[in-house]
Amino acid sequence: MRKSQSSLSSLSSSASSSSTASVTRRHLLGGTLASTLGSALLPGLALAPRRAEAADFKALVCLFLFGGNDGMNMVVPTDDTRYAQYAAVRGSLAVPRSSLIPLTGLDYGLHPSMAALSSAWNEGALAPVFNVGPLARPMTKDEFRALPGTSTQIPSNLYSHSDQQTLWETSDLTSLARTGWGGRAAQVLGTANPVISLSGGNRFGQSSLTGPMSLPLPGNGFELDGMSPRDVEWAPMAARKAALDGIYAAPQSNIMLNAFVRQHQSAVQTANRLATLVRAQPGQPGSTAAVDQAFAPLTANGKITTPLAQQLYQIAKLIASNTIVQGDRQIFFASLGGFDTHAGQYYNNGSMGHHADLLKVLAEATAAFHQAMKNIGMGPQVTLFTESDFGRTFKPNSTNGTDHAWGNHHLVLGGGVRGKTAYGWYPTLALAGPNDVAAQTHDALGRWIPTNSVDQYAATLLRWFGASEGQLDTILPRLGNFGGSRSLGFM
Repeated sequence: MRKSQSSLSSLSSSASSSSTASVTRRHLLGGTLASTLGSALLPGLALAPRRAEAADFKALVCLFLFGGNDGMNMVVPTDDTRYAQYAAVRGSLAVPRSSLIPLTGLDYGLHPSMAALSSAWNEGALAPVFNVGPLARPMTKDEFRALPGTSTQIPSNLYSHSDQQTLWETSDLTSLARTGWGGRAAQVLGTANPVISLSGGNRFGQSSLTGPMSLPLPGNGFELDGMSPRDVEWAPMAARKAALDGIYAAPQSNIMLNAFVRQHQSAVQTANRLATLVRAQPGQPGSTAAVDQAFAPLTANGKITTPLAQQLYQIAKLIASNTIVQGDRQIFFASLGGFDTHAGQYYNNGSMGHHADLLKVLAEATAAFHQAMKNIGMGPQVTLFTESDFGRTFKPNSTNGTDHAWGNHHLVLGGGVRGKTAYGWYPTLALAGPNDVAAQTHDALGRWIPTNSVDQYAATLLRWFGASEGQLDTILPRLGNFGGSRSLGFM
């Protein structure tokens, strides 16, 4: 089970090394093949040609905020009544209204650390989606409180990091769910590649046939040692490769051996095809000038400066060079950790706290990514969306932080987004009120019962991506529980 990540630096390692089943250095048929390929590159990665021209290309980018982002401080109401309610409960964690980044046309503002997203809002490419979370069906507070704790209508192990991460990634209500909604979408829609992860192994990209294809961050090698075109220029390596090719070409009666041969050949071909592109840093062979320009504010000494920006830079390169990657539909996974802000969340002796630092990293990296998509003419064809374990308690704790909750606010970004407005239902800002799970004020913390489900959120994205209503029901089996409210309307 995945644990909440606790620091920005926790993402600095290569995505391939963090995969739980990555291919490590081992002996293979008498030779040593060091691989930086993630485990899912081997099981069934198709090498299909592009099925359509770039005009039909679309990409979804899932950005998971590990630890449970405090959406209540990410998007804050600015009208007099609700801001007064917000400030009264939040106390020292309340973001001063005067410092909020205005969402022009709405009575809401973004956290002041997120100024980098102002231009995306103004151009209509950004929207907040309120109070989303795992749900079996639409549920009122009275209905929730009438259910026994063992009910399958309640998300399993509610408020647990690892369990709720799984529920968000799978769009399920049990943490035992094996496949993710991204992986199921890739399988049902027949995408040329599985989900491509820049953050190691994850449940989101798991299908019944394959796991996500895990790629390293820029600057890291991707070839299979001894099998790349550069390696086989040396005669001994060329001879070994020729011997392996001969073994692979020989007919085999063993089904498993034949499957292994196909997988290994596919892995070698894919690694050689993508190696230069994956390794490239700004200004190097394989990079794209228009992408480099967008990420220039986050580049120093030829390297991208934050782990999240490195992931999104890698994704931007892959989209820009999609003729090499192949396929007219791509699903990507990236992440940022450190959002388990039980202490020192916002103000610490009058200065900005850890949550503010995280939101700044988030805003700057996503703004650069969005600019890169516009620079390469793919803005309307790429949508980035956030997920997170859960929201955080409306009421602060005694250590100037917040604790685990349920419903949360999220952001969607891209030229295909119906921006400059908000979606979903913002909760009533009253402890023990109609959206709080608690019955009595004395034990109320402000854990909002979601008014929109992960299924509806995912369906809205996947419908834009090209899924039919029948395919949506296959990918998201509980979507039918929400009747005619199958879309939240933001795409």
